[in-house]
Amino acid sequence: EQLVESGGGLVQAGGSLRLSCVASGIFFRINVMGWYRQAPGKQRELVATITSGGSTSYSDSVKGRFTISRDNAKNTVYLQMNSLKPEDTAVYYCNTQPPDDYWGQGTQVTVSS
Repeated sequence: EQLVESGGGLVQAGGSLRLSCVASGIFFRINVMGWYRQAPGKQRELVATITSGGSTSYSDSVKGRFTISRDNAKNTVYLQMNSLKPEDTAVYYCNTQPPDDYWGQGTQVTVSS
């Protein structure tokens, strides 16, 4: 199993980023996929999920600003992040929901004020 996240970076508050995650070795098409994040000194939290059929859900902290999507043909899940805030600074990970024991390296998102 492999999860490879990319697309993070440094952005000013109000800016946008698009994260990607390529999954291999899992039954991607039938799994609910999620984006998680972990800020320094905090526990990892789930921010968005998407079912195999495309139904989505979001945490209150990102609702209306983030959009999760997936391309089953490419085994890829995306997270479009708009109107970014400094409190969105974290390492972002993708995984199944509920999460498997294996985690990728994540991608760092830093939002400056």
